[in-house]
Amino acid sequence: MKKLSEIPVGGQATIHSFASDDIYIKLMEMGCVPGEPVRVEQIAPLGDPINISVAGYKLSLRMNEAEQILVED
Repeated sequence: MKKLSEIPVGGQATIHSFASDDIYIKLMEMGCVPGEPVRVEQIAPLGDPINISVAGYKLSLRMNEAEQILVED
């Protein structure tokens, strides 16, 4: 299992769980639910934020948020 922040641009994975309960509700409200496929679309030049495709739309996340999302290849 990896963190979403470790997936390279163009990489795809499936959301498995969350590392922390602190941000769990916020991520779920944004469509990041376990079992949902996710694709890393773009990473900013300085590494923060990253753009992903999830639940049929584009979403920007800060790197510290992406580190809380555990994914499976």
